[in-house]
Amino acid sequence: MARDTEPVRIVMIEDDEGHARLIEKNIRRTGVTNDIVPFVDGTSALAYLFGPDGTGRASMRRALLILLDLNLPDMTGIDILARLKANPHTRRFPVVVLTTTDDRQEIRRCYDIGANVYVTKPVNYDSFAAAIRKLELLFSVMQIPEAEA
Repeated sequence: MARDTEPVRIVMIEDDEGHARLIEKNIRRTGVTNDIVPFVDGTSALAYLFGPDGTGRASMRRALLILLDLNLPDMTGIDILARLKANPHTRRFPVVVLTTTDDRQEIRRCYDIGANVYVTKPVNYDSFAAAIRKLELLFSVMQIPEAEA
């Protein structure tokens, strides 16, 4: 995932330390070397994405891919997704939902709000690792726009 301007950063919002390590390890196994910026809660992730003034201008000219868990300690991933997609500075960033929730209504809701990909984390370690590695094809072809100025 490279661009002519700033390289794409992967923002990983995942509160489970074991899942976060597994996600990063398997992303690296696919050859993706982009920076991964980890967050364990929605509050700190949103502070990074929207900046100190809360407008989202902090993300101008950034190229971000967001990996989002739905089950976080301080807010739901649905709330984060809705805020990202409602903001003109962050709405174009691709969001990959990675969660244990396989409820059809939740999946539909995520896509309705603007998720680009929804992946259910398998419970089995090997299946989970394989699911993350399969995202490599997506990462290799995905075009990521800069935020609006």
